[in-house]
Amino acid sequence: MTLFDLLKQAQGGRGLDGLARQFGMDTQTAESLAGMLAPAIGSAARRRAEANGLEAVMGRFRGEAQAEYFDHPEAAAAPEAQAQGQQFLENVLGSREAGDGIAEEAANRLGVDPSLVMQFLPAIAAMVLGGMQRNVPDNQIDDVLSGFGGGGPGGGLMGALGGMLGGAQRGSGGNSTLDMLNGMFDADGDGSALDDVLERFMKG
Repeated sequence: MTLFDLLKQAQGGRGLDGLARQFGMDTQTAESLAGMLAPAIGSAARRRAEANGLEAVMGRFRGEAQAEYFDHPEAAAAPEAQAQGQQFLENVLGSREAGDGIAEEAANRLGVDPSLVMQFLPAIAAMVLGGMQRNVPDNQIDDVLSGFGGGGPGGGLMGALGGMLGGAQRGSGGNSTLDMLNGMFDADGDGSALDDVLERFMKG
């Protein structure tokens, strides 16, 4: 499951439509933006995990209260949720400027007001946080990190994650937690349409 797939499941499939209304945009525009921004968030998270360790990213998904951002679009658009989404973006991207740059590029490609996308991106990030918490609650996050010995950095992170997933699939019918993480971190190397932008803006 990719992050975009996750977002499309929010509020029983109505989440992106509800989030669009919060920002006065049509559903098609919101879905197009999410289709660009969600993979960029996933690619950034993968790079951050490989550089600084899985815990540097997964630790941000802790917090049961975040689940409401997935269930209620108006909660994801609220100032507190946007602040948490912005903090997560700065954590994986390295700076606020990087997030603004990605938002501006997505806006230009789709012909949308950049200032609107700069507000929309943290709300999308908040909804991602909520979706991850809904699907991978704190106890499962802790289990995954303990399996990686604390999630230390290293080039073998993606191979290890893919190997764990493959082993689970060959075993007793798969592992939903590893499946979600595999999709989120883009272990198959598909990347994001905004990977070139990430190269320019992502720091640390």
